[in-house]
Amino acid sequence: MRAVFAVLLACAWFVCPAAAEQTLVSSDATIELQSADAAPADWHSRTPPVDGWTPVKLIDLWDARWPHHDGVVWYRLRWNQASTDKPAGLLVDYVNSAYALYVNGSLIYSDTHLTEPLSRSWIRPQYFLLDRPLLHNGQNELMVRVSGVAAYQPGLGAVTIGDPALVQALQRRGEFRRYDVQWFDQSVSVVFGGLFLILWLLRRKDSYYGWYALSTLFSSLYSINFIVSSPWPFDNTDAWEAINAALWATAAVTFAIFLLRYAGHQWRRFERCMLMLCVALLSFALLCPHWAGRYRNVDVIIGSLTYYAAIVGFMGYTLRHPRTDYYALAGSLLIPIVISVHDLLLLFGVIKSDNYLLVDTSPLTIIGMGFALAYRFAVAMRRAENYNVELQREVDAATHTLTETLKREHGLALNNVRIGERLNLVRDLHDGFGGSLLAAISTLEDPRRQPEPAQVVATLKELRDDLRLIIDTTTHERDSDLADQIAPLRHRWSQRFEAAAIDSRWTVEGVDDLSLGAMRVLELLRFLQEALTNVLKHSRASLVHVCIRRDGENLSVDVRDDGQGFDPGNLTTRGAGMPSLRVRASRLGATLQVTASPGNGARLSFEAPLSLIV
Repeated sequence: MRAVFAVLLACAWFVCPAAAEQTLVSSDATIELQSADAAPADWHSRTPPVDGWTPVKLIDLWDARWPHHDGVVWYRLRWNQASTDKPAGLLVDYVNSAYALYVNGSLIYSDTHLTEPLSRSWIRPQYFLLDRPLLHNGQNELMVRVSGVAAYQPGLGAVTIGDPALVQALQRRGEFRRYDVQWFDQSVSVVFGGLFLILWLLRRKDSYYGWYALSTLFSSLYSINFIVSSPWPFDNTDAWEAINAALWATAAVTFAIFLLRYAGHQWRRFERCMLMLCVALLSFALLCPHWAGRYRNVDVIIGSLTYYAAIVGFMGYTLRHPRTDYYALAGSLLIPIVISVHDLLLLFGVIKSDNYLLVDTSPLTIIGMGFALAYRFAVAMRRAENYNVELQREVDAATHTLTETLKREHGLALNNVRIGERLNLVRDLHDGFGGSLLAAISTLEDPRRQPEPAQVVATLKELRDDLRLIIDTTTHERDSDLADQIAPLRHRWSQRFEAAAIDSRWTVEGVDDLSLGAMRVLELLRFLQEALTNVLKHSRASLVHVCIRRDGENLSVDVRDDGQGFDPGNLTTRGAGMPSLRVRASRLGATLQVTASPGNGARLSFEAPLSLIV
C-alpha cells in the first residue's frame, strides 16, 4: 500500500505543478481588472450599444442578471497605462462561449464562429501582446463582445494586464491546468480502458473489466467537452450540451455497474433499468436537442446521484470486506467525491468561478482504479499459477499411481494368458490326442480283434501327427503369421505324399502378415490334416492341390484331388471324417462346400470371414 500511495503522490505532484513552484505574479507588475460595465445586444451586434450599461464584477455570468438572454453581451473594461515604452501583456482567462476583443476600438482577436454553432473559447486562456500605437498613455479601453446562451452560464472571467513575461506565465499555467491536463487525463483513460478491454476479451467471465472499459469510453466522450473548441458534429450549442450531459449520466451508470460487478454482485434488473434510462436520455438528446440541452441539469443530477450512491456503497462494502484492491479503489474515489461537490455547486451557479477542481484529481482516480484492476488481475494470475503447480503435482501423483496399476494389470494379464494357453493345451491334448489315444488303446485291447502290424503303425502315425499339430501351434509366438504356422504341416505332408507317389502342390497367398491365434490355427491345421488324410487313405489320387488364400476380408481354403471321388449323398457310410471337417469349418465361421463325383476326384473348400476368425 505504501508503494501505491507513493505513486499517487507523484501523480498529484505532476498534475499540480503550481504547488511546487514559486508564485510568478507580482501585484506591482500586473493588474487584474475586477470590474467592468456590461450591456446586452442581439446576435448580430457589431458595435457596442450606446446605453443600457450595467456595472458588474468579474467573474460575471449574465444568466443570473438576464436569465432569458441568448445572444451578445458587451463588456467594457478600462485601465490606466502609466507608460507605453514597454509592451503590455493581456490575459483573458475565461470567456463563455465565443468572443471578439477590441483594444481602444481596434479588433485584435475574433473567434471563428460568433453565432451558432458557437466557438468554445472558455477552454483555453488567451494571451495577447499590446504595444504602441494600439496601447495609449493614460486611460485605455478594452471591449469584449461575448456570444452565448443563457442556459449554459455565459459570461466573462478575469482579465489581467501587465508585464508580458509574468502574464504569459499565468496563461501557460492556466492552459496547462485546464487544457493540457485534460489531454493527459484522456490519454491515461484511453490507455487503461483499452488495456482492460483486452483483458475482458480474454477473460469474458470477469465482466467488470468490460464495464470499466465501457465506463472509460463514455467518460472520454464526455471529457471531450473540455478539449474541443467547436460543437462539431452538431450545428448548435443546445445539441452539444444535451449529448454531453447524457454521456455524463451514461458514464455514471456504467461506472456504477462496474463497481457492482467488481464487488461480485449482479443486480440484473437494476442494471437493465439504468441502461434503459441511459438509452432514453441519449435518444431524447438526439431527437429533442433544444429541450434536452436547456434541461441538461436533470441529466447531471441523475449522473451525480448515481456516482455518489455507487461510490458510497462501494466504500461501505470495503469496510465490511477489507481487501487491498478494495482499499486502493475506494481511496482513489474518496478525494474526487469530495471535490466534485465544489464543481457541482459551480455548475449550478451557487458559487462563481472558472476553476473546476475535478480535473486535478482525475489522474489519481484513473491510476487508482487501474491499480485496483491490475492488482486483482495479478492475484488471479498468481492463483492460476499456484493452481497449475498443484494440478501438476496431482497429475504426477495420479500418473505414478496409474503406472503402478497398469504394471500390476499387465502382470495379471500375462499370468492369465499363460494360464489360458495351458488350459488350451490341456483341452487340445484331451480332445484331440487324448481321444485318438483312447480309441487306439480300445482297439488294441479288444480280445476279439487282432490288429495287423500295419494298422498299429497307422494308428501310431495318426497319434504322432495329432501331437505334432499341437506342438506346432503352441510353440510358435502368438503374433507369428499364418504362413509360418502352415510351413511344418506342408513339409511333413509333402514328404508323405512323395513317399506315396502323389504329386502335391501348395498355394499359400496373402497370409504372411495374418495372425489368427493358436486355437483357430489349430482348427485350420486339423481341418487340413483330416482332409489330406482322406486323400492319402481313400482317393487313390496322383495329384493333390492345396490352396490357402486371403481374398480381401475373407480366408479361403481349398483341397482338391484327381482321385476316384465319391458320392456326396452316401457320406454317412464313410465314417466320421466328413462330419469332423464340417464341424471344424463351422468353428472357423464358414460352411464346408463338398464337390465330388465317382471317378472325377473330390474338392473340399470353405471361405471364412476374417472378422469372425481374428
